[in-house]
This record gives sequence, structure tokens and C-alpha cells, in this order.
Amino acid sequence: MTVDPILMAPLAPLAEGAGPHVVVIGGGASGVLMAAHLLRDSQGQAKVTIIEGRHMLGCGIAYSTDDPDHLLNTRAISMSAFPDQPRHFCDWLAEQGIPLGPQPGDSFVSRSTYGAYMASLIEPWSRGEGPRRLRCLRDLCVGLTQDAKGVTAHLSDGQGIRADMAVLATGHALPEPDPQGLVQGSWEQGEPPDRDDRVVIVGSGLSMIDQALSLLRRGHRGEILVVSRRAQLPRVHAITRPLPVALEDIPLGAPVSRLVAWLRALAARAEAAGGTWRDAMDGVRPHIRAIWQALPLAERARFLRHAASWWEVHRHRLPPESAAPIRAAIRTGRMRLLAASFQGAGRDAEGQLQAVIRCRGSRAEQRVGCARIIDCRGIRRDPERNATPVVGSLLRDGRARIDPLRLGLDVSPDAAVIDAQGQPWERIFAIGPASRAAFWEITAIPDIRDQTAQLARQLIALSARA
Repeated sequence: MTVDPILMAPLAPLAEGAGPHVVVIGGGASGVLMAAHLLRDSQGQAKVTIIEGRHMLGCGIAYSTDDPDHLLNTRAISMSAFPDQPRHFCDWLAEQGIPLGPQPGDSFVSRSTYGAYMASLIEPWSRGEGPRRLRCLRDLCVGLTQDAKGVTAHLSDGQGIRADMAVLATGHALPEPDPQGLVQGSWEQGEPPDRDDRVVIVGSGLSMIDQALSLLRRGHRGEILVVSRRAQLPRVHAITRPLPVALEDIPLGAPVSRLVAWLRALAARAEAAGGTWRDAMDGVRPHIRAIWQALPLAERARFLRHAASWWEVHRHRLPPESAAPIRAAIRTGRMRLLAASFQGAGRDAEGQLQAVIRCRGSRAEQRVGCARIIDCRGIRRDPERNATPVVGSLLRDGRARIDPLRLGLDVSPDAAVIDAQGQPWERIFAIGPASRAAFWEITAIPDIRDQTAQLARQLIALSARA
């Protein structure tokens, strides 16, 4: 079912026309959504070149898995690629013969299935007849420059791709693999450990859930030790009735302590009406960007230190189908949650792998023997040290900068990349996780979908005025 639409004629000419040519750097979900929204514009003249060097188009890190137990953590009904066609994904599932279950509005499908859906979004333009408006290159972009007439994306083989505008869709900043081979990244594939060995997983979020489910599915019998500072699991999805929340009712720009108190009061109101805290969280969701952007820098930093972890375990929830085996493993002792910080990895005198941890409330380090250490600490990595080649090049040359809180690239409210002097570029933009510093909640498909739809309209309008 999964089709890779990358073309093997990388420099095939694109159609002539008045519409803009946009080069999209990164072919994961963000990049494919950007391309799809540009290509479906009503004038039918925009042209797109996608540059992706690692994954199937549309898959990226999130949807490259082939484990059927790795489910979306958002209901299928909310995962359409197009805001104006809310049932687009569900209709695609029906066309593929993939059932949604007895309650379609509360169904979760595998992430690999969603990767196939993402690839299908651009297949009509990559395989279809008529003027070529899409070109997909399997290559690595190592640099990006702008001049008065457009941009040039520089490829690893020395070629340059000219375009009117560029969009960075480079995804999450991921660290390089551990050079000593002691710690495995959550995105790395490796031989499974012996079923009776202990596995240490660092982090207790959604990436940990995926790793634990894969181990359990293979019949792992050894202890799965989950190490995280707060030992908190993502909460579980349930049917919600989102509270109606008006923007003017939110204390925008207030200290984080006041915002938290306001949210707790909202949750209490939901529970008094017979609902749950989820109704409050889901009612606030449409306003997350406005809340984040209204926070002073010091309050954003305070949120990241004290409240972000609690927000994330309530905001990014587990499908019930994923929660059940995890709960069973904890109940039977096959999985154990430990409130501790990960200090590093090493080997003992016999060469056995050891995880070095420090339990919460203790100053003493402990060494835990294990067969595998898997790093699932999530997406808050240093965006400069772990930058992709193109982002690293922009930073070195002063054509981009990291935001003050080091969440990612500094971008303007309309997603333009900001240079080292604080000036936004006219032709270079960033979307999805690469733009997280400005938007915070921009890692889930519903948020990226809305962002890319808006930016597509903006780029087409800019081209028309040029």
C-alpha cells in the first residue's frame, strides 16, 4: 500500500507558469502537507520541489515505523490533511478497505498507515499526466541562500536548485547516534535484546510507549525499567465534550501560576458538569498559539521549567488500545517506573552495559545492569548542536538564529526565518517542529495542517504581488 513517489530524474524541468516555485526542504509530514496545500491551490500554477534524503515521503521519523502497535495518538477523525475536508483521511481509509471499528469517532490507526496516507497526498502530482508541478529529489540539502530574485538550495552533490521561495520542514532536532554505541536512540533500528534481559528506557512519554509496546509484542520477559524525572505516563484518551472557551476569557500574558490556576478552575467546571479535565484541555487547544505568543519570555521559561512536563502528559494522550498492555505490564511487574535522572552509560569490569542514574531526592548515583538503553527523552534537544546540515549552515552564516529559550529556529509570527540581526527573511520560512519556538504546539498534524494551509495561501499571494 505504501508507495514512494520519489522520482529518479532529479532535474526534470517543472512546468512553466506564473505561480511560485517553492522548494521544500524535508519530506516528512510537514513537508508533504506544505506541498499538498501549494499544489491544490485554486489557480493550479504553484510548483514544488521536495528535497528529502532519508525517509519515504510523508513518513519522517514519526511514521516510518512498521510496527502495527504504534498507533496515532490522535483520533483518525481529526487527522485529515485539509481543514476544509475534515473527513478526507477517514474517506481514504474507507477506499483502502481499512475499517475504523464500531466507534469511528473514537478510533486510532497505526502510524505506518498514516505514513501511507501522507504519501498518497502528493501521488497525483508525482505520477499524473500533464504539466509537471512536483519534483521530488532524494538528496541532502546542505545550504540555502537568498538573493533579490529568489533562493538557491545547495545539494550535497554540488547542484543548486533555484526557486522563488524556500520552506524548511526539517522536523525535530535529533542527536547523532551514540558514538560508543551504548545508548540507542528511539528512532534507531537494532536487533531486539534477549527476552529475559533488562531494558532501560530513558523518558516516559509517547516514544517510550512505542518502544515498550514493541518489546511486549515480541514477548519480552525481562524487566523494562523506565527512568524519568517525574515518572509520569501520558494520560489516556476518552470521549470528550470540549468546553467552549473564548479567547477573551483567557488571562493572556498573565504569569504561568495564574494561567495554571485558571486552567484548574476550568477543569473543575468541566467535572462539575459531568465531564473530565479533558474537556477543559480540548476547549483551550484552539488558543494555545495565542497563549504562548502572549507570554513574556521569562514566563515562557518558567513554563518550560515547571509546567511543560505536566502539560504534555495531559495534552498528548494515549489511545486506550496502547494503554491497556502498558498498564498490564506495570501491574505484573514486567515494567517499572522509576523517578530518577539518567546520568550516562558505561560498562562494568566484565563488560556488562550499565545505566547510571540518580533517584529523585538522592545525591548518590546508582548503576543498573542491562542489555539495552534506549533514549526516549523526546523532542526538546539542543537545536544548534543537533541541527540538520541546512539549518547548521544557516546558523553558521548568520542567516538564522536560535530563539532565546533554545527551542528551535527563531521565526516570525508568519513563519519567516529570522537572521542573526533580528530581521525576517522575505523568501525563507520554517514550518512544523522547526518553528516550534514561535508557536509551541506545532508538532501535531492538526496544528501543522492549519499552519501549512495558511502559509500556502501567503506564499501564493506574495508571488502574485511580486
